[in-house]
Amino acid sequence: MNREHVLTSSSGILVTGGTGSFGKAFVKQVLERYPDIKRLIIFSRDELKQFEMAQVFSPEQYRGLRYFIGDVRDRNRLRRALKGVDTVIHAAALKQVPAAEYNPMEFIHTNVLGAENVIEASIDAGVKHVIALSTDKAAAPINLYGATKLCSDKLFVAANKYSGKELRLSVVRYGNVMGSRGSVIPFFLAKAASGVLPITDSTMTRFNISLREGVEMVLWALENGLGGEIFVPKIPSYRIMDVAEAIGPGCRKDVTGIRPGEKIHEEMITSSDSINTVDLGPYYAILPANGRVTAATYGDHRPAQPVPAGFSYNSGNNPDFLTVDQIRDLIRQHVDPAFQPV
Repeated sequence: MNREHVLTSSSGILVTGGTGSFGKAFVKQVLERYPDIKRLIIFSRDELKQFEMAQVFSPEQYRGLRYFIGDVRDRNRLRRALKGVDTVIHAAALKQVPAAEYNPMEFIHTNVLGAENVIEASIDAGVKHVIALSTDKAAAPINLYGATKLCSDKLFVAANKYSGKELRLSVVRYGNVMGSRGSVIPFFLAKAASGVLPITDSTMTRFNISLREGVEMVLWALENGLGGEIFVPKIPSYRIMDVAEAIGPGCRKDVTGIRPGEKIHEEMITSSDSINTVDLGPYYAILPANGRVTAATYGDHRPAQPVPAGFSYNSGNNPDFLTVDQIRDLIRQHVDPAFQPV
């Protein structure tokens, strides 16, 4: 494998869903490293979000920065945006579980057919690297959102078989991003003022990752991916009751019941995946089942150890759990520096 640095100042990068929480964090890190980058394109549908983002990351200050209005449902628009691009970060998706149950075809059009469009347009444009963002809900999915992301994952993995030697496509799968829009911590922070925190199930657990860790993982996958892997980070879990205690120790906790499509524990690697999973140190990698990439393929650069047969990785059996105090510290670090429990 060629181990040259994938990203340099001469790179052309496109980020789908670039005005989202991940997109903004990714753009910030890339511009910190490469302020003179040749081309960095924020591709998204919402002109207002692009306008607001441009107030922070201005094309006048960063000459390579471009704001490109478009939808991953539109393959021709993607082809136009991908001219001169060698790296694609695919972060665009519809993500809300209840909305997916009520609007299934909209999620299929964006998350599945949109993924196909990104793949085909990247092949047509001569792109070299694609990293697609996944979710823990794609492992053994029980809701439509997770099912669409599993389909997306499979499409990106399979595309390595016909994309040619010049294009490598990999997937990054991780859990709840601390402080991202629609996630539980901002929801609890907003609800705490009312004195009541609604809990769907008191035994619920979730994985936790910060935006910076998510961006670092994508950059790591770009440098180390061989194509076809689903990379999974080793990250802590939290108990939902510990999050509630961290935010509102004086609040009443009302158990409201599981919502449609919701799990008690989230899973990132199923026992069925264990036969193709290797431990790469900071991350696991689910390798493609066709044998195109094996543990031996990584060689001395990145030793890969197969996991035990029957291994699984979910937020309930994770040996690493955040304490209440650690959750509070992370909220101050990543969400609200002035946070105080209610």
